[in-house]
Amino acid sequence: MTAMRFHLARSAAALASALAVSAALAAALAVPAFAQSSASPLQAAPAPLPADFRIAPKAESFTLDNGLQVIVIPSGSAPVVTQMVWYRVGAADEAPGQSGIAHFLEHLMFHGTKSKPRGYSQELAALGGVENAFTTADYTAYYQSVAKQNLPLVMRYEADRMQNLVLEEKRVNAERDVVLEERRMRIENEPSSRLGEAMNAVLYLNHPYRAPVIGWPSEIEALRRETALAFYDRFYTPNNATVVIAGDVDPAAVKAQAEEIYGPVKRRAEPPPRVRPQEPEPPAPRRLDLTDARAGQPYLRRNYLAPSVVTAAPGEAAALQVLASVLSGETGRLYRALVTEQGKAAMAGAGYDPDALDYSPFAVYAVPRAGVTMTDLEAAMDAVLADIRDGTVPEEELARAKRRLLAGAVYGQDDPGTLARAFGEAAALGRPISEVQDWPGRIAAVQAADVRTVARTYLQPPRSVTGILTSAPVPAAGEAKQP
Repeated sequence: MTAMRFHLARSAAALASALAVSAALAAALAVPAFAQSSASPLQAAPAPLPADFRIAPKAESFTLDNGLQVIVIPSGSAPVVTQMVWYRVGAADEAPGQSGIAHFLEHLMFHGTKSKPRGYSQELAALGGVENAFTTADYTAYYQSVAKQNLPLVMRYEADRMQNLVLEEKRVNAERDVVLEERRMRIENEPSSRLGEAMNAVLYLNHPYRAPVIGWPSEIEALRRETALAFYDRFYTPNNATVVIAGDVDPAAVKAQAEEIYGPVKRRAEPPPRVRPQEPEPPAPRRLDLTDARAGQPYLRRNYLAPSVVTAAPGEAAALQVLASVLSGETGRLYRALVTEQGKAAMAGAGYDPDALDYSPFAVYAVPRAGVTMTDLEAAMDAVLADIRDGTVPEEELARAKRRLLAGAVYGQDDPGTLARAFGEAAALGRPISEVQDWPGRIAAVQAADVRTVARTYLQPPRSVTGILTSAPVPAAGEAKQP
């Protein structure tokens, strides 16, 4: 089970692979899946797509009488299906003082129901299926991939735990200890995650995105069975969920199965509108320096406050994705300038994941080569960003950046899991399936002037938090530590 929008890579426009940097940087940048190409930089740029290319054009959506949305995506040729259940609740919807409850409940959802006290995991594994779940700031999702004849089984599984979850006090307390250990392992023992968590808390002055999805330690320790059940009853109701089924399926048959299996699940609540505190205009650039002896690789990272696909003006999110593509990859501007031409960095790039309800940071990063100071590295990075703000993007460079983005959409067309994630994530943010299907057209429509405009608007120093991670020598035995 994964947590943390800002610490674990999650896709969002969702049809390609995460950015090929080190695991820590890829996780920290949370690069969207449907916005990156896995093509080698030595390969020719992908050929242009047809003008009318759409993502999963046969996808259908319908809503049951109890308010549950169901999306069906026929795809692929193998006799397998992926089911995902998306709840429109995440860490940013938690009450003050209860950080981590959304992620904690994700863990508890595997504990069992009235009819299956130990859950369905062993039964699913015996059938050769796989399952998992993840929590972000904006949603919580559960998924299974199985042979297509076992689809009714996993549908019954999710319908059961949507309404009949049973939590035993002893097991809840033990699971809380598991979450605390997860936090220690993923954040407190990982210097890059510690820096990312601190940068996040500084980037957001007022918005709940500033709290880590996994929660603050003292608040995790205070979570109880009653807290989890109250959260479950408030948000885990069919009218606050979307079921996505992708793979070797017949939409008419799936609709009949959904009506039979999910239709009887009763509404238990009417979740409130997702209105959250908003950010004031950033007053000044902010900086964080973290020195940790466990840091294997020093690096420089900067996050700029930017809008999400939901809050951006028309065309802005697509332009920001193209801007990230212009800067990213081994043929992108940051790598070309800092690594290939100047030799100051071992790697460099950018990332922007637009799929969030309120804000989506635009991130740039660089890893210095031996002997290069962070000051020199940052100055070189700033020069690249200034050039793209103040100059132009030639048509050839723009076309190549867009083709790299769109190639990921092509490669993901036959992957039911990738498609289920793309459509489910959009639904969890209140977006119609047409916005996923028409994404290639929005990318294709981006012009050089659009890229320059978003760079000038959002890559401004007051909107930024710069983080620097460096290692420190471990004191020799008996050597006193400096205060």
